[in-house]
Amino acid sequence: MAKPRLQNRLVWACLDKARVFYSLFVLSGLLTLSTGLFAATVTIGVIGDYGAVGYSPMYAVYEGDVARLVKSWQPDFIVTTGDNNYPSGAAGTMDLNVGQFYHEYIYPYSGVYGEGAASNRFFPVLGNHDYFSSITAQPYLDYFTLPGNERYYTYLYGNVEIFAVNSEYFEPDGRTADSVQGQWLRSALAASQARWRLVFFHTPPYNSGVFHGDQTGEGAHMRWPFKEWGATAVFSGHSHFYERIITNGMVYFVNGAGGAPLYEFTNPRIPGSVVAFNSDWGAQRIVATETNLAIEFFTRSNILVDSYVI
Repeated sequence: MAKPRLQNRLVWACLDKARVFYSLFVLSGLLTLSTGLFAATVTIGVIGDYGAVGYSPMYAVYEGDVARLVKSWQPDFIVTTGDNNYPSGAAGTMDLNVGQFYHEYIYPYSGVYGEGAASNRFFPVLGNHDYFSSITAQPYLDYFTLPGNERYYTYLYGNVEIFAVNSEYFEPDGRTADSVQGQWLRSALAASQARWRLVFFHTPPYNSGVFHGDQTGEGAHMRWPFKEWGATAVFSGHSHFYERIITNGMVYFVNGAGGAPLYEFTNPRIPGSVVAFNSDWGAQRIVATETNLAIEFFTRSNILVDSYVI
């Protein structure tokens, strides 16, 4: 039986001076309406290149530390920048790499590590390692239940809308700005009413990595006109470190330090590279209010490395 598809639309109203949101869910053709008070602040955890226990049990320490850090923030939801399931994206390692650390944010969850979430609060994007065992990324698609076609989609929570994009080679709708997927993103950003519009995918358009940096040309296909289309910020992974880059009036974050082996930077780094860190694993915390978007990177021991406010 096909998995149910979940579409979420948030409609705002004011009631007794409290902000209330109404979420309309379309699930297997049945409409249900849920309501709840919405806090003025939205907190998001961002992890990337994290699912590395499939490489070696030693990586459970690093990934576990990062997971505890992220969960200590009590985020409203978690987003990934890809490579969720090392080494090859196989079904047999998916729960070991992902559910072991984040099951309480996943819905529906049918793994062995405990209870899942009451509603999905875990939003991954596809990375290259998620395709190694299947050119359709079937284990990933079987494990997660995500909006849209599940390879790329949007999710709206409060004043933040995320746009999950598939930057990888096997995407059937293409991965350039003029592709079907690219034009979907352009239209989705144009239609968004969210205060903050955050784009996530795996392969970075710009980065200073020795292995996957600009000199390799790996990310050139993802240099889409994000600013012109209305994005607030762009997040990616693939290079196993943290880097903040500002170029062409847009801020780009490379967040690939979620648990996999860390990588080196080129010397010198690329133009526009403002902050670069590869001394430890960590994660980003995004805190959104009506007036500010604070984006921070912390090490697994809760040391602040970078803070950027829009």
